[in-house]
Amino acid sequence: MDSDQSPKKQNVKQEFAKTRMSLIERLGDWEDQKTWDEFYHTYWRLIYSVSMKSGLSSDEAFDVVQETVLSVAKQWKKGQTYDPKKGSFKTWLMNITRWRISDQFRKKQRNPAAFSQSGGTPDGDGGFRSTATIERIEDEDGGEVLERIWDSEWRSNLSEVALDRVKKLVSPKQYQIFHAYVVKGWETDKVKSELGVSGSQVYLAKHRVGSLVKKEIAILKKEYL
Repeated sequence: MDSDQSPKKQNVKQEFAKTRMSLIERLGDWEDQKTWDEFYHTYWRLIYSVSMKSGLSSDEAFDVVQETVLSVAKQWKKGQTYDPKKGSFKTWLMNITRWRISDQFRKKQRNPAAFSQSGGTPDGDGGFRSTATIERIEDEDGGEVLERIWDSEWRSNLSEVALDRVKKLVSPKQYQIFHAYVVKGWETDKVKSELGVSGSQVYLAKHRVGSLVKKEIAILKKEYL
């Protein structure tokens, strides 16, 4: 079975669609929904992945995605956007995501059974405490750990978003060749055999699509860093 079609992947895609629709409904009376839809598509994977690596479940991570985008939208509406003089958009978004992750762990602490299942240990007061969750996220060392995760996922997300955008700009066949050769790392002979293409088509797709991906990454960095 192709990994892209695994049950886990399908569940994430379904939850992505559900979260997006819920978000659109909650932003229903706001102007420029297209902008927020694009924002969601650009950053949901980043926020989701960082949330998962912080120790949240998939459902909790999607809650963080939605609440983070809503927090950004509300601040934007009030004119309370990030200040370039105080730091980058990247850091500003990371901090908002971090607060929403902390919110989820606080909910766990208020639900001892759920927190116990997530790996928490009894704190002696009827609740649970996890050495890998809210305390580490909110202290200085935890902030450094989350920042390293964020930096790594940020770079990965830029590539993913760029690939999604370029996929709409080239033919399905050319993108398929590029994905097999560059993303999956297939040997040239395997690409030719599996996809029924010539060597020149492989190299053409590599250079044309690769060039477009680099341009999209540069645009994303300029827009959002």
